[in-house]
Amino acid sequence: MIDGGLLAFAGVAAVIVVVPGPDMALVLRNGLRGGRRAALATALGVIVGLVAWALAAALGLAALLHASAAAFAVLKLAGAAYLAVLGLRLLVDSFRGRRVAAPAPATPVQAGTAFRQGLLTNLLNPKVAIVFTTLIPQFVAPGDGAAARTVALAVVFVLMGLAWLTAYAVAVTAIGRAFARPRVRAWVERLTGTVLVALGVRLAFERRA
Repeated sequence: MIDGGLLAFAGVAAVIVVVPGPDMALVLRNGLRGGRRAALATALGVIVGLVAWALAAALGLAALLHASAAAFAVLKLAGAAYLAVLGLRLLVDSFRGRRVAAPAPATPVQAGTAFRQGLLTNLLNPKVAIVFTTLIPQFVAPGDGAAARTVALAVVFVLMGLAWLTAYAVAVTAIGRAFARPRVRAWVERLTGTVLVALGVRLAFERRA
């Protein structure tokens, strides 16, 4: 028998997963600078962050964060600053080449660094906590099976995120080959850097639901 609640949750989760945000911008940034390996490592870092948030929700820590205005503010400002730094660094690197006749290519992003960036970007985003503290409970009925149902929905969300970001990382690196020309790549990096800074600013002014 088809679980209507599960299908409804999957539909809502799919929209949340595919809507562009900091995670996707960072995968794009690292995919352009480090290739497929860096893009996939970034995606893996994001997924590990989701797993950590799921565990925090199970232990009640995410709910405490959602309830505490001070904790929410500290986390969102740290996340906003981190995104802004990544974006500004990308912008500076993209314009630096204009001052020399033969600009050196940007330093490739190593897989370990990409993983850490993906992990931190996700962990420093308090909006992710909201998924596990307000969205999932709406699809869980009170009762003896509530805990198992919560875990199942969290696993569904994480797996959907894994599938989407993996496919996105592969697509980004495939498209990235078309941006091999230095001038084209520089403009793409400027756009991506601007998006990261804008996402950081938006996160800084985010309010608790």
